[in-house]
Amino acid sequence: MRIVGELINASRKKIRDDIKEKNAEVIAKVAQDQVDHGADFIDVNAGIFVGKEADYVKWLIRTVQGAVDVPCCIDTPDPKVLEEAVKEHKGTPMLNSISLETDRYNNMIPILRGTDMKVIALCMSDEGMPYTKDDRMKIADKLVNNLVKNDVKLENIFVDPLVQPIGSGDHFGREFLNTIEAIHNKYEGIHTICGLSNISYGIPKRKFANQTFMTMAITKGLDSAIMNPLDEGMMAKIIATETLLGKDPFCEKYMEAYREGKFETKKS
Repeated sequence: MRIVGELINASRKKIRDDIKEKNAEVIAKVAQDQVDHGADFIDVNAGIFVGKEADYVKWLIRTVQGAVDVPCCIDTPDPKVLEEAVKEHKGTPMLNSISLETDRYNNMIPILRGTDMKVIALCMSDEGMPYTKDDRMKIADKLVNNLVKNDVKLENIFVDPLVQPIGSGDHFGREFLNTIEAIHNKYEGIHTICGLSNISYGIPKRKFANQTFMTMAITKGLDSAIMNPLDEGMMAKIIATETLLGKDPFCEKYMEAYREGKFETKKS
C-alpha cells in the first residue's frame, strides 16, 4: 500500500496558521511523523491562500524536502501554481490531480506530457460526479487512454474513482469497490487511490467504518490511499489485510509490525 500523508493541508486550522507564519519546525515535524509512520508521499496543500498559494506551496516543498527523503504530492488545481511547484521540487513529484473536466484537463496535460511524474486521475468530468461503476469506468477509460497517448506511463497513473458517503446512498460503497476491481482487471500495472474517509461522512464511529472499508477496498485491489498515517488502527489493518491476501512474503512486514508493537493500539 502506497500512503500519501494528508496532514499538511491548509484547510486544517492549525496547519493553516503554521503555513501562514512559515513555522518550518512544525511543518518539518509533521512531515517526519508521517514518514515515520509509513507515508510514501507527503501531500502539500496551500489552496486557501488566494494570490499567495504559489509562494506557500514552494515554501512547503522546500521545508518538507529538507526534512524527509520522500516525494511531495503537489495538491493544487491551479496550473500556474503547479508549474512553479514542479520546478521547486527536487526529483519526481506526484500531482494531485487531473480529471476529464475540460479546463482542468487542458491545463494539466502540457505539464504532465512526456514526464515521469505520477498523477492522481479523478473520475470526474464536466457532467459532474459519477454514481455507478459504469459511469466511473467511462471516465476512467477516456482519462487513462488520453494520458497514455500523451506519453504518461500507465504505472504512473493513480485512478481515484471517488468515494461518496454511504449515508447518501446505500449503493455508493459497492459501486466504488466494483470500480476498483474493474480498473485493475482492465489495466495491468495501473494504480488506484482514494481519500477513503468520505465513505463515513454523516455516520457515527467513523474510524471503525473507515477501517472496515479500507480492508474491503484492498481485497478489490486498492493499492494506494490519501490518509493520515498516524491512525495506528488503520495502518495495522492495512498491514494485516495485505498479509492475509498474500502480499507480504513470509509475513515479514506483519512480523516487523508485531515486533514494533503496531498491533497494540489503544483504539481500534
